[in-house]
Amino acid sequence: MIQRKVARLARNAKSLLNSGKWRPLTTSAGIEYQNEPPGPIVVTEIPGPQSRKLQSDLDAIQNASMVQFFCDYDVSRGNYLADVDGNVMLDLFTQISSLPLGYNHPAMTSVLKDPSNWSTFVNRPALGYFPPANWVNRLQSALVSVAPPGMKHVQTMACGSCSVEHGLKALFLKYARDRREGRLYTQEEIDSCMWNQPPGSPKLTVLSFHNGLHGRTMACLGLTHSKWQMKIDMPAPDWPIARFPALRYPLEDYVSENTAEEHSCLAEVEERIDAWNRKEMPVAAVVVEPIQAEGGDNHATAAFFQVLRDITKKRNIGLLIDEVQTGCGPTGLFWAHEHFRLSDTPDVVTFSKKMLTGGFYCKKSFKPIESNRIFNTWVGDPSKVLLLEAVVKVIREQGLVERTRVTGEYLLTGLRQMQDKYPGILTKARGLGTFCAIDFHNTESRDSLVFKLRQRGVHTGTCGSVTLRLRPSLIFQTRHVDLFLEHFQTVLETMPTK
Repeated sequence: MIQRKVARLARNAKSLLNSGKWRPLTTSAGIEYQNEPPGPIVVTEIPGPQSRKLQSDLDAIQNASMVQFFCDYDVSRGNYLADVDGNVMLDLFTQISSLPLGYNHPAMTSVLKDPSNWSTFVNRPALGYFPPANWVNRLQSALVSVAPPGMKHVQTMACGSCSVEHGLKALFLKYARDRREGRLYTQEEIDSCMWNQPPGSPKLTVLSFHNGLHGRTMACLGLTHSKWQMKIDMPAPDWPIARFPALRYPLEDYVSENTAEEHSCLAEVEERIDAWNRKEMPVAAVVVEPIQAEGGDNHATAAFFQVLRDITKKRNIGLLIDEVQTGCGPTGLFWAHEHFRLSDTPDVVTFSKKMLTGGFYCKKSFKPIESNRIFNTWVGDPSKVLLLEAVVKVIREQGLVERTRVTGEYLLTGLRQMQDKYPGILTKARGLGTFCAIDFHNTESRDSLVFKLRQRGVHTGTCGSVTLRLRPSLIFQTRHVDLFLEHFQTVLETMPTK
């Protein structure tokens, strides 16, 4: 009896989503929400019986322990994610921060409906050998047009990890090319590299930061220091690691303390570079996130990044800024590192997630000059660049980056108000744009709140050990913030303080 009732409720929820009874809402910013519901719909616990059954089935094929619930993407709309049990959740996590325009945005679906685009989706070319005739125009329209300041060179890839992995290659190639001073490869270099030995395989290193995450492929794991589960049992290179600043909040109350903390971390950067140079393992580059996302949404000030840029310039080593999570507008500027007003642009900027395709931008001097150095079968996917072209057009037409800044200020204000109201539970509200986070005093409270929010139809994410992270789409608006804060406060009222 109960199962039949649950099934009926789920069918009713799906029917409402598909009925069109929620007419498109146009805000003052001109943003449309196609059939977006007025709020969450909860008909079962989450995950519900269908999700649990499917997870069990999937676990017979692969390890499915990370699966949270199964989704019904056909009926998900805008900022709302539907699951297979008929629940509809306000989504502030958006596929780990990878959906720029929410679910089933009409600008995206129209790309697939256009017959002139069908061959792009049906045929995936080996782009390094056989790119389509419109590939240059696609790159210029979708990627070069939104390139970070000072960058015109871009290389597409498939995902965030391979973007960083190949971005590292560009850094190593440039460093080795400078050391070679224009001479040709020696036969010893050619022969020794085939045995992973110097001089052909030089002992170059990259400095990264504690709590950073740059991917799960092998070189990227050498730069990743956020979760032991990612790294344990994996061989790792002997590359230097420096502390990332641990700022105290509110920032205005701890200016001198935070300045001293950043100076200490920057001094450690220089000390590590010197130490590895003495070991005859020279540091070819520094890799850093504008905001350490997976490691706990850790921020540093613009001054920290300005000095870091100056250190790398002074020492003639590369600087890679990893914008896989922060790129494409969520911080209120298209690229997060633009907030830092650096004396010189980064040398390499990696991207993925909201950009739909992976890849990296680089300065002209970091562009490989030989063939087959940065290469794989597909080096990207034209269909993803085609979709990104539509995303970029919507972002421009509807001013979504600026809207994200405004919505983010509203969201952060709300988080700070909740923090003031519940100081025994919450601390360190922070963010740029809608790329926001807030900490709990312990992991158990954080995880309990995330679970209870989900049962109310609000989907959020976590990072670090005590952090609630919010990663809504670029079409997330203040009315969605109000809904989130309403449910957030309702759950907070039920929680014990420390």
